[in-house]
Amino acid sequence: MYAVLETGSKQYRVAAGETLEVERLDVEAGQPYTFNRVLLINNEGTVSIGSPVVANATVVADVVEHLRGPKKVAFKMKRRKGYHRTVGHRQELTKIRIKEINV
Repeated sequence: MYAVLETGSKQYRVAAGETLEVERLDVEAGQPYTFNRVLLINNEGTVSIGSPVVANATVVADVVEHLRGPKKVAFKMKRRKGYHRTVGHRQELTKIRIKEINV
């Protein structure tokens, strides 16, 4: 059984027991979190597709920890003009473990 859920304007294919990193959630580490935007559920070959979400479907996950992603560097330069600019960015992430998928 697996589901496709949406969080942080991104879609993830999840199954029970998986661990993944999503954009930062406003929940303390160790607390459960329920995702309500479930777009698709596959239950042993029976596929339920939402329009846009599957009715009465939720995915329950435990928040493992909050962390920051790898540093991304953007470098701009205009040749012969003496202009160069370096900008860094680290995305705030939350590591979650999927507990169960409810239909």
